[in-house]
Amino acid sequence: MTDAAPTDRNRLDDEESPYLRQHADNPVNWQPWDDAALDAARERDVPIFLSVGYSACHWCHVMEDESFEDPDIARKLNENFVPIKVDREERPDLDSIYQSICQMTQGTGGWPLSVFLTPEGEPFFVGTYFPPESKRGMPGFGQLLDDITESWETERDGLQQRAEKWTNAVRGELEETPESAGEAPSETLDAAAQAAVRGADRDHGGWGRGQKFPQAGRVHVLLRAHRRTGRDQYREVATEALDAMIEGGLYDHVGGGFHRYCTDRDWTVPHFEKMLYDNAEIPRALLAGYQATGDERYREYALDTLEFVTRELQHPDGGFFSTLDAQSEGEDGEQEEGAFYVWTPEAVREAVAGTDFDAVDDDTAAEIFCDRYGVTEPGNFEGRTVLTVVADIDDLADAYSLDPADVETVLDEATTAVFEAREDRPRPRRDEKILAGWNGLMLSAYAEAGLVAGPEVAEPAVDAVEFLREHLWDAEERRLARRYKDGDVSVDGYLEDYAFLARGAFDLYQVTGGLDHLAFALDLARAIEANFWDADAGTLYFTPADGEGLVARPQELTDQSTPSSAGVAADLLLALDHFLPREGFADVAETVLATHGNEIESDPLRHASLVLAADGYEHGGHELTVAADSLPEDWRAAVGEAYLPGRILTRRPPRADELADWLDRLHLDEAPPIWADRGERDGEPTVYACRAFTCSPPRHDIEAALDWFETAD
Repeated sequence: MTDAAPTDRNRLDDEESPYLRQHADNPVNWQPWDDAALDAARERDVPIFLSVGYSACHWCHVMEDESFEDPDIARKLNENFVPIKVDREERPDLDSIYQSICQMTQGTGGWPLSVFLTPEGEPFFVGTYFPPESKRGMPGFGQLLDDITESWETERDGLQQRAEKWTNAVRGELEETPESAGEAPSETLDAAAQAAVRGADRDHGGWGRGQKFPQAGRVHVLLRAHRRTGRDQYREVATEALDAMIEGGLYDHVGGGFHRYCTDRDWTVPHFEKMLYDNAEIPRALLAGYQATGDERYREYALDTLEFVTRELQHPDGGFFSTLDAQSEGEDGEQEEGAFYVWTPEAVREAVAGTDFDAVDDDTAAEIFCDRYGVTEPGNFEGRTVLTVVADIDDLADAYSLDPADVETVLDEATTAVFEAREDRPRPRRDEKILAGWNGLMLSAYAEAGLVAGPEVAEPAVDAVEFLREHLWDAEERRLARRYKDGDVSVDGYLEDYAFLARGAFDLYQVTGGLDHLAFALDLARAIEANFWDADAGTLYFTPADGEGLVARPQELTDQSTPSSAGVAADLLLALDHFLPREGFADVAETVLATHGNEIESDPLRHASLVLAADGYEHGGHELTVAADSLPEDWRAAVGEAYLPGRILTRRPPRADELADWLDRLHLDEAPPIWADRGERDGEPTVYACRAFTCSPPRHDIEAALDWFETAD
């Protein structure tokens, strides 16, 4: 008696990914992407149907309900295909390859991603969401399965030729590099800022005339370009984007944190899922905005967002979970988009009833809250209201004959009451996988907040990096796993995991002075060079050299929903070269920038992270070396208030004998240039400021060191 074939059953109940497990009860015999499934396709000589999505994806849920729960569609998939489900958050390499094909052939992409492949994994038909029946120009999914089955039987040569053509195209798009590299691009920062201004929506903030996505990388480009050039327009466009994000529906004005994107031009109605990476990158942009402008709101919204992350997305042992779903149970018991987050005037009144307000009664407090956040009977989303800031404090004070301070107090107390009432609602599902790369982004956000508001703010990130180092990092093999879920670790890390986590660890070292964080960042940087650097191609690939062989080995050069991993890696290697100059980190970064220089210069805005790395390479960062037992608190506050793009804040022990112990722990034979000959002077904490190979005299006054940068820039 032979064992049953793997495709005879749905195998997703063996997986840890919450997204895959959501589909474990479908009548479709879903397979994970593994050797058993791929071998089955070759043995059966049938196409693969690849469906890529993620747990918080609205249209993924819709296609599941409409098609993957349908017995007839399941029968067609099971009989004529090998159906494979992939969580794009676990396998961004697969998503990158097949999403690129979708973009190249359809002009657009998204999730769910639906791809038909030969048994060898080469794509020959691609799309996103398909309805069960034909409508609005989209083919019905059931009919599409019939058509592809027939074509596979009668027109297979044509499908194979298309698959070969598409595969060659995606290899050229993702894998190949120019035959001869030029030079690292210069002055691309200003070009990127000009492009950001040209494309900006000056009426509503941000970019785009339809959906509005947060574009944190563009904010960093604009703020840095403003510092370099003094052009007010750059800062205006940056702050318009930040204002739109914190005042509109992208932000959760009750519980904190940012949704994925807004569905309209004026930032009113969001797509309600909350992704960890957005709640890392947007606060970093807000903190940069605070440092560049002094606007306290940006600081407050960033810190409130991190409070949300700590409260709702942190594992008890330290790591950060991935997402909160867009849907939750509504009043009728069905899953509804945004049900957890929207309000009516009556619901607000019920929430604040019984609260002891000093300045007003309950009803007036509810009215002030509704006026502030635009809560009306008609609503702005299916008869209910997504909260947006529509009235400022001074206007409310005039309308209700109150002091502005009293209005703020009423709003704070009312918001607390509304938050507590919301806690009784059915909550959105939480995807509790812990991804190394996304956690790395989060570490950087907490670290910057720790500089701005005090090192205690960064403590959740210290817990997280210890968790990640324990569970995902193999120190003996110098390999990083991508995902942790309920004790299970799987999937080798990608470049984004190493680069984002290394940057996060390095940023934590900057705020805490913890040598273990610096050592971890250096270990990860060495692993980047060992596993992802290809000297012949002059590039950093997204997948490791010994990773799974796919139809293409992708690079990640452009910023998407997360920063370009190649850009972050290049910038990181330039920073860490100050500590290990003999390891050639700067040479790797320079070569990557030179290899892709023409591409960066031709479209700098799409390559925002590489532009920032190129700017750092060209002009140098703002280096502050502090020789002291600990970073003085007033020095921390001064650095946290200053906008210093590309800042490297490093502390070293004040005396040579103590530094020798650090060097032993880092396995260094001699002090790196950023520490060498920079000890404490006159028995007091001493700071050395440097920029572009030029340094100020050693000082005991941090403000004087920061002022020196103004003359050096």
